[in-house]
Amino acid sequence: MSGTVKTAILLAALTALFGAVGLALGGEQGMIIALLFAGGMNVFAWWNSDKVVLRMHNARPIGPEDAPRLYAMTEALAKRAGLPMPALYVIEEDQPNAFATGRSPERAAVAVNTGLLTRLSEREVAGVIAHELAHIRNRDTLIMTVTATIAGAISMLAQFGYFFRGGSGESRPNPIAMLAMLILAPLGAAIVQMAISRSREYEADRVGAMITGDPLGLASALVSLENYARRIENHHAEANPATAHLWIINPLSGARMDNLFSTHPATENRVAALERLARTWGAAPPASQPVARARRTGGSVPRSGRL
Repeated sequence: MSGTVKTAILLAALTALFGAVGLALGGEQGMIIALLFAGGMNVFAWWNSDKVVLRMHNARPIGPEDAPRLYAMTEALAKRAGLPMPALYVIEEDQPNAFATGRSPERAAVAVNTGLLTRLSEREVAGVIAHELAHIRNRDTLIMTVTATIAGAISMLAQFGYFFRGGSGESRPNPIAMLAMLILAPLGAAIVQMAISRSREYEADRVGAMITGDPLGLASALVSLENYARRIENHHAEANPATAHLWIINPLSGARMDNLFSTHPATENRVAALERLARTWGAAPPASQPVARARRTGGSVPRSGRL
């Protein structure tokens, strides 16, 4: 089964789940209304989900005058990936992290936390940016952003239905069933998000490493991001958990293991895959990459302050 077909099935599952919540809230009429609403939301998400997600995280646009080194790096990597220059956004969060969004490469955006620019090396930042560009090149960004929008709506609908359930007598929803829906509907949405996200992360790691020519640089970035994410809270992500799968590393507090309920593969598994890729290249990335030349010749890779 191709990735496109699998993703279409999973998005259909999210839409069906939305209808099931409507059925639990208002019977057949509620299901029809929910499905119509889901259809309208899919159209809205197609055109506006990137703006919605960026607004959720208070991301502000930046240009070459705001962060010249980051802008130049992103522009060079985008050119190497065969992509137009994406819009760049910054989020005031101390936790190093990043995500990409947009319905097409021509309308793509990359958002980075301020912590990414102050806590990671330039080599590691390049790996992170390349990973996000890989999502754009693979056209993951639309699917992942639409998924975040629908999953968030399912959670809100379930909560609304529980706390504002109406009717009387036999027409009033069973409170136990409503409580189960309050728990299971967001959980079901999270499982679908996980299924969409995890395989795409491995592929974005691989393509991102191909873009930089430096799989070990991205591997180092993933380890750094994981360590920081365990210690530093991402306040915007905690307030909008439905967007967790968009980030390169799970931004939420709690367990980060490769289990059923994680939106990301285990970092150690991703690092192992990148190390295997490096070994197939003889542990030496192509000489055209400045960072690779520095590593191969024993030179130092410059640490970044703020890019």
